Amino acid sequence: MPKIDLKKELKQLYHASAKGVVEVQVPRLRFLMVDGEGDPNTSPWYAEAVEALFSVSYTAKFMVKKAAQTDYAVMPLEGLWWSDDMSSFTSNDRSKWKWTMMIMQPHFVEQAVIEAALAEVKRKKGLPALDELRLEDFMEGRCAQILHVGPFSEEGPTIQRVHDFIGERSALAGRHHEIYLSDVRRADPARWKTIIRQPME
Repeated sequence: MPKIDLKKELKQLYHASAKGVVEVQVPRLRFLMVDGEGDPNTSPWYAEAVEALFSVSYTAKFMVKKAAQTDYAVMPLEGLWWSDDMSSFTSNDRSKWKWTMMIMQPHFVEQAVIEAALAEVKRKKGLPALDELRLEDFMEGRCAQILHVGPFSEEGPTIQRVHDFIGERSALAGRHHEIYLSDVRRADPARWKTIIRQPME
């Protein structure tokens, strides 16, 4: 059974270099999403939201593999970040941060499969965040992105490079977007790889 790897098929969106900021065109993609707010390091809801996303995504994967004989790699966790007061990012006041965590789903994983996976995970785990999950199309269009290597607390200069790149060509639009390529539970923080993406007008 061949295994579909969307990270390879969408290489320009899920592989980035730390050497320089590049412009990419992001098409409409479908994501399993959940919203929240507060410090991701201390918020129980954040941890529950991420667990719910991965639990449903992996359950859907195994349902598709069994029923359709199609195997695929579950995509990485992604996050959209913003705040009503954007100075809370420069001051690192994480209690005021708002976020949407999400995992991209292949186009052939239909709503019915996600609903069945949700029901299965509810039966087995009963995670509180399951009721807040939704499947939604999301399109960013023109964006700038770069790879950040290192802990999240040191992203500032990398984000500034993205903003400077956009400032020379256009203007910022949409929400700050991060794609987490490393397993932060196992990898050394100095080696964490995160794609920093920002939509532009």
